[in-house]
Amino acid sequence: MQKVTTAVFPVAGLGTRFLPATKASPKEMLPVVDKPLIQYAVEEAVQAGCTQMVFITGKSKRAIEDHFDKAPELEAELEQRGKTALLEMVREIVPKNVSCIYVRQPEALGLGHAVLMAKPVVGDAPFAVILADDLIDADPPCLTQMVELHAARQCSVLAVQQVPREETSKYGVIRNEPLEPRLHRIAAMVEKPRPADAPSNLAVVGRYILTARVFHHLERIGKGSGGEIQLTDGIAQLLNEETALAWEFHGTRYDCGSKLGYLMANYVFGMRHPEVGAEFAAFATGMARGKAG
Repeated sequence: MQKVTTAVFPVAGLGTRFLPATKASPKEMLPVVDKPLIQYAVEEAVQAGCTQMVFITGKSKRAIEDHFDKAPELEAELEQRGKTALLEMVREIVPKNVSCIYVRQPEALGLGHAVLMAKPVVGDAPFAVILADDLIDADPPCLTQMVELHAARQCSVLAVQQVPREETSKYGVIRNEPLEPRLHRIAAMVEKPRPADAPSNLAVVGRYILTARVFHHLERIGKGSGGEIQLTDGIAQLLNEETALAWEFHGTRYDCGSKLGYLMANYVFGMRHPEVGAEFAAFATGMARGKAG
């Protein structure tokens, strides 16, 4: 039985929807309260049992490498000031058994191309793909749910959720064959279909467990929707050879690639933050009462 021990993070995108904040800083480094989006994604992968993190980077992404690297000057300063809790927090951003690998994507040719860049590192093993834009609040974490399914079924697993039909043009959408509650066999996939053409309202969101065979198809499919190499198209070809499952995960997804989703995530995570949650909740309640009055 092959285990999923590698997680791939495509982080080469420009983040234009958050300009000017992302002009010089990666969108994946935008914080939800006090932790960047990419750290939430890595922590989810670690909790699911992954020990090798592969970041597909581009220009202006050095901050991601710096975040997961050692910071001797900062650690020395914190130690000198006796700030033990903060020191441990900084040191534990990357657990000792986890390695980080950075692969440069020379051109932004689409999500499928970004995933293909990980092939030399991944080899023949199954692997996870996590899009940090999709912050999924779940217990157990979404990827853990999927890893358990992969262990039982030994095939590709994609996270899906139901979306309003008028929004299908924003997603890859599956044609499904229900197997069990929340579990479907994927019969076909379409990238960003018009609502009238969508085979269902089950949209693929930013979590995948894929077999290495997908690389074979990503190398051959050519450009698809938007003139890019689409991961959806590669998976669609994979379906001709292998079974792939869709899992309607337990949890709440926040689309932090949009301003509204990002603000919603900060609100929810801020309300339960151990340091500021109580005061923030009181502030939010006061604001709501003021508006009601």
